[in-house]
Amino acid sequence: MPDYTHMNLSEVKDSAPGFGADQFQEARFAREDLGAEQAGLAHIKVKPGKRMPFGHKHDEAEEIYVVIAGSGRIKLDDEIVDVVELDAIRIAPEVARCIEAGPDGISVLAMGAHHDNDGEVLPNWWAD
Repeated sequence: MPDYTHMNLSEVKDSAPGFGADQFQEARFAREDLGAEQAGLAHIKVKPGKRMPFGHKHDEAEEIYVVIAGSGRIKLDDEIVDVVELDAIRIAPEVARCIEAGPDGISVLAMGAHHDNDGEVLPNWWAD
């Protein structure tokens, strides 16, 4: 029998309330639920007109973000990039990043290799 896990990402616990970010977004980190040992996967949904309340970066983990619905902007260090459905962005580990939703919200899959204790949260990083 093949070794795989099948699940719907809506079944993964929303971690946004634990970060105090549930008024802005949903954040579902699926690695453990899927039983993945080396790959990380997150489904991030930012509410219409809202911005994630913090940015983050990594020491080792390169990530790819794919917009699966909606539109918005992603701040990458000092650059702001407009994104729409099916845009994909590869982000080097050391690049700070944050997502802002357009008028219809934005839904993003974030994928990359998993590295324990690799993320750095940057509170209030994207300020106007």
